[in-house]
Amino acid sequence: MSANALRIAVLIVRVVIGGIFIVAGAAKMGHFAEFAQQIAAFRILPQPLVAPMAVLMPFVEIVVGACLVAGFSTRVAAWIAVALLFVFDVAIASAVVRGLHLNCGCFGPNDATVTTWAEVGRDAIFVVLALLVALRPPGALALDRRMRNAS
Repeated sequence: MSANALRIAVLIVRVVIGGIFIVAGAAKMGHFAEFAQQIAAFRILPQPLVAPMAVLMPFVEIVVGACLVAGFSTRVAAWIAVALLFVFDVAIASAVVRGLHLNCGCFGPNDATVTTWAEVGRDAIFVVLALLVALRPPGALALDRRMRNAS
């Protein structure tokens, strides 16, 4: 793969992963109580952490997504995305192993996606794609590249 094709590929993956995070975070905004119930249903986090996580997570997802789309602090944002996606994947796998058929809460209260091995596989692919962005230069049209060239 040529260097130019690789920059374009990283751009596409970066924007897709970033867009997913923005949409997921935006879908949870204003639905913190419902999202808290979805988090609590996984029975992983201690109860005192559920409400703060339900409020904080949508903001984190939107910021990480925006950074990925813009190519700003790309590697940091991509590593955060890798970590978040990995944790989400482990949580869903844990629910499947424990026989819990839950709404994953991924895209807000109207998301009907349930915890299945297919969902685990899909998220594993997202982990690998985010890892690709974390390990490569930010790709075409990245603010990181423009800021580096401006200095």
